[in-house]
Amino acid sequence: MKTCSRKGYVASLALAGSLVLGASMAFSARAATEETGVNQQIADTLHGDWGKINFNLRYRFEYVDQDGLKTTDGDTIRLRLGYLTPEFAGFQAFAEFEGNTAVFSDDFNDKTNGKTEYAVIADPSEAELNQGWLSFSSIPDTVIKGGRQRVNLDNQRFIGAVGWRQMEQTFDSVNLLNSSLGNFTANLTYVWNVRNILSKDVNMNSPLANLNYTFKDIGKLTAYGYWLDYNDPDDSGPYEYAFSSQTYGLRFNGSTFAADNLEILYTAEYALQSDYGDNETDYSADYYHFIGGLQVPNTASLFTNITGKIGYEFQGSDDGVSFKTPLGTNHAFNGWVDKFLTTPPNGLQDVYGLLSTEISGVNFKLIYHNFQADEGSADYGTEFDAMVSKKFYDHYTLLVAYGNYNADELYTDTEKIWVQLTVAF
Repeated sequence: MKTCSRKGYVASLALAGSLVLGASMAFSARAATEETGVNQQIADTLHGDWGKINFNLRYRFEYVDQDGLKTTDGDTIRLRLGYLTPEFAGFQAFAEFEGNTAVFSDDFNDKTNGKTEYAVIADPSEAELNQGWLSFSSIPDTVIKGGRQRVNLDNQRFIGAVGWRQMEQTFDSVNLLNSSLGNFTANLTYVWNVRNILSKDVNMNSPLANLNYTFKDIGKLTAYGYWLDYNDPDDSGPYEYAFSSQTYGLRFNGSTFAADNLEILYTAEYALQSDYGDNETDYSADYYHFIGGLQVPNTASLFTNITGKIGYEFQGSDDGVSFKTPLGTNHAFNGWVDKFLTTPPNGLQDVYGLLSTEISGVNFKLIYHNFQADEGSADYGTEFDAMVSKKFYDHYTLLVAYGNYNADELYTDTEKIWVQLTVAF
């Protein structure tokens, strides 16, 4: 990796942030009139007594420079088009098409096209039924939903839609959500198939239980159990049924105000995972995640929502068999460069810091990670991530992001940059 290249991309990111900020200030005065103009007309056209049409178009350019592979600069465009029916006698239905294709360059490894000489951009050219479900809500404080649906539990560490990728992950499942006991909510799901980010079906028999209780002005306590039982030995992890596991955990996440303009943020989580189903590897591994932070919502300057966090995430290992989260939105954890989507055999410790703020509606975020093994003393390297994003007129979002992973005793140096535009109605 060339240092000048890294500096160049950081400079480009800074320039992009300045341009986004400048555009935000220039257009802010027009926002109200624009929103009541053509954008509002489009929104009104897509919604009525007959139901609602969902439209989401996302273009993304992604650059990847990874030691040992050909440099990749691919771009894709993703369309989601859905229809939500009106509610009738407690019933409601939704169907959503999703399709993705390369635009100007397809010289990248999308993990299905066999271009293994290139770095990975895991966004294959595919088209599919992303969601198709029927719900029933006539029982008080209860919603029952069955079919192909999006399932996001807690912070999506264990169960999530992987929304960063162009083809998201959805679940063929039945879900029961009940909130009849005041601050207590039960979220129960049974999954028989997962449609993953490569548009591939992964069969399983997996009950998911997520129970939470909200303490007013303090936070939410969650107890969960996830029993993942994969059916296909050739599509269940790095070895046969490696992802078949049972995980039990407790999570407390919340915040409280120490002063009128100072909020204390905190998260504490523990989970225990062991083999399940046809997984013949006898193991038991721990998981910890602790976060502490401060947020200043308002200042006397242009800055708002100034946030600082320090976190420690631990994914343990039992004699070379690590804690795993195969159905999580793992891009959001352990660095955006995606080196640790699957936990290394000797586990992973991630000490990280985050700084974020907002200036005139433009969001800025910086994250630094230091990675080490659980078993042994291996140093897995460091990563720096940065993002600038801005939402315009409620329907348009521009994002520029940068990630730089510096390897040590595992993997190889990798640098990524993303430019993304989303239109959503």
